[in-house]
Order: sequence, then structure tokens, then C-alpha cells
Amino acid sequence: MDGRVKTINPMVEGGILGLRDQHTNDAENNDIKWIDLVVCNLYPFSETISRKDCTDALALENVDIGGPTMIRSAAKNVGWVAVIVDPDDYSIITNEINTHGEIPFDTRKLLSSKAFGHTAQYDTLIHNYLKDEKLSENFSITFQKHSEMRYGENPHQSAASYKTPGNNEPNILNAIIHQGKKLSYNNIMDADGALACVREFDEPACVVVKHANPCGVAVGNDLLDVYNRAFNADSLSAFGGIIAFNRTCTPAIAEAITTVFVEIVLAPSFDVEALDIFKKKKNLRVLEIGNFGKRDSKLEVRNVDGGLLIQDVDTKLLSQNDLAVVTKKQPSGEEIETALFTWKVLRHAKSNGILIAKDKTTVGLGAGQVSRVDAVHMALRKGSKNVQGAVLASDAFFPFRDSIDAIKDSGIKTVLQPGGSVRDQEIIDACNEHGISMIFTGTRCFKH
Repeated sequence: MDGRVKTINPMVEGGILGLRDQHTNDAENNDIKWIDLVVCNLYPFSETISRKDCTDALALENVDIGGPTMIRSAAKNVGWVAVIVDPDDYSIITNEINTHGEIPFDTRKLLSSKAFGHTAQYDTLIHNYLKDEKLSENFSITFQKHSEMRYGENPHQSAASYKTPGNNEPNILNAIIHQGKKLSYNNIMDADGALACVREFDEPACVVVKHANPCGVAVGNDLLDVYNRAFNADSLSAFGGIIAFNRTCTPAIAEAITTVFVEIVLAPSFDVEALDIFKKKKNLRVLEIGNFGKRDSKLEVRNVDGGLLIQDVDTKLLSQNDLAVVTKKQPSGEEIETALFTWKVLRHAKSNGILIAKDKTTVGLGAGQVSRVDAVHMALRKGSKNVQGAVLASDAFFPFRDSIDAIKDSGIKTVLQPGGSVRDQEIIDACNEHGISMIFTGTRCFKH
């Protein structure tokens, strides 16, 4: 059978599973020798399915059967047997034997727990590879510890980061950290949000994020100009923020960034001279992500008491063909382009969210408000006089016309919203009264 059956044998399993104080006669009668230590490395299933040329046949050939059987047997018989599944633990065993002449029970118990976790993760990876249903009846996920953290979101909360086994994609946890302190919990959360937002754009883009919200975003041809527009969109909020690019960071951009205080700069790559310039700010974290494109359509998992909520990541694309103008006044081509730009940004802001933008640059964001009209007022205040001639986007429908009345004297030209309210006609009428064009998307972009 090409070596398929080797260790699944009473001579092996009996030597591992047998209870020394009860099964000695059985062992002697069957010439079974006791096995006190099991050291086992499993077939590289995770590494195999990470290969671009992996086929189902190749994946299944790398499903270990005998290895997990020995590991679980040893882990079960923890009263007598020690098991090692991690080469990093070899020194633990040698130290215990050299010190005590044996492996103490507490150490065996610790290794047993680790072994069961190891095989559970192995089986979970196989299950997730083979299952067809995205939202299957049984949903299992598994991670490996990436790093310890000083604390979590707040100093009184313990925390650590975990990675998906075998994941080598361009992301924050896989980034090359060229300089700066270790990433904190909040750093990773904000950097991940900044990366998700900047990945929306094909053209050169810069995203500035503060407390998980994009406070400044711009796109254009000249990345230095794009950075300046994004940072100055809300320079007050950008203080201590995260800056993300979707193109190589140049020396000129690095010089500009060193004049302000930010926590992190991330990009696909950095010019060598740019990295040298950043050394002036030794506490600045510089993250090289690698080449990345648009976000994949993956699952998003959120914890709730007693379980999980699972949904698709919102990667829905919006094009001009999806837009419906519902007012007498028609938006210009430039306003339609700006509207599509706002939608890419707005779905990365906390709801209720209102975003004002023009010239491919955000002007004012009102995010995380419990009232939509309050979000409008916040965005107007942030944008100030810069809202003249801009586009305003809402992540969900307007329940009342008060939001439209609030912008009537602002100079805002176009409003983008999903539509779908029982008062849609009242909202449309308000836009017609104030000479504002309105576009329905038919799609909302809540974010909680």
C-alpha cells in the first residue's frame, strides 16, 4: 500500500496506550514494549494547500493518518506517556530528564494539551479545505499565535495576535516591519482598516486612518500630491494616525511625513532612500506589505456572547451603471466620478456615516453617529468652506428630509444614497427644492 499503513498497529498503539499498572501482562503476552515518549511531525498539509499548484489529490496525499493517531494516543495516556509535536519543546524534555531523570506529570499534561490543540488545528484545516458550503452546518476556525502584546485595546486588557496557518498573503501580520516599536492591538486594528480602504483603488491612493475611520483619502497621478491632499483633508484628526499607500513610498513623501506625527506608514514597498529618511523618526513604524490588489471575497467573523456572527466581507463594486438619478437636476460627469469615489471610502467608516468629497479628495467625514442628521452636521463642520461644489454620500437611506435641509446653503451639488426609505419622495422633493441632484445606489454600506 505504498507505506500507507505502518504505525496503526497494536505493537505501536498498544505500547503507547497501555496502562502500566493494569496492562503489563497483556503487553508481555503480546510482546508489546512500552513507549514512554512520542515525537511526531505531521505531513505538511497546511504548506501543501498553500501551493499554487496544489490539487485535491496532492492535498489528500498530505493528510496524515498514523501521525495524529499516535499523537492522540500519547496525549490521552498522559499518566504514563509524554508527547512532542513542536521542535521548540525538545529542550524542555531534555532539561526535565537531565534535572529529574524523568518527565514530570505537570510537563506531560502541558504537552498533552498542546498535542490535542495541534491535531485539532490539523483536522480543522482539512475540514475547511474539503467543505463546499461557505456557511456550513459546522463552522471551525483555527489560528496560531503570532505575537504577545503588552496589552489590548486598553492597558487593563490582555491580548495577543494570531495568524491563519499557512497564510502568506500581503497583510498587516505578514508585513516587514523596517523600524519602530512593536505593533500594539490598536495599531494593528487601524493599520488593517487603512490597508482595506487603500486597496479599493486602482489609481495611486493615500488613506489616513484614525481610530478605525478614514479621516483623509485622496487619489490622483502624483503620489506626493495625493498624500498632501489626504493628510490636509483633516490634519487635526490625522495627528497620531496611520498612513497607507497603494504605491511605492518615495523619498519626497518620506520627507513630508517626517514633519508630522503619525504612528505608522504602510505601503507595498519603500525606496531605500525613503527608509533612510524615516530613520529620523525612530518610533515611527514602517510596514512593507508587499504587492497587493483588491480585497478577496472572504468571510468576516465577529464575536458575540455565546457564539459568532459570520458574513461575507463587503467587496461589492459600484459602477456608473448601478446609479439612478432621481432628481430633476442631473449630476455632472465629474460629480458622478466623485460619487463613486465616496462610496469606496464610506464603507470603511463606522455607521451612521456621511462623507463629503470633491476633486477625488475627502473633505469632511461624519462617522459613528447614532443620528444620520448628526452625521451630516459633523461632516459639514469638518468640511467647513471646502464643501462648496462637493458631493455628499450617505451609507444608508435618509429617513427624513432634515439632512437635505441641513445642506441647502452649503454649496453641495450632489447627494449619493441607497434609497429605500418610505419617505424617499419627500427626500427627492427636498433636493428638487434646493437645486441639488440626487443619485440612488440601491445598495447600502453599513459598518458596525
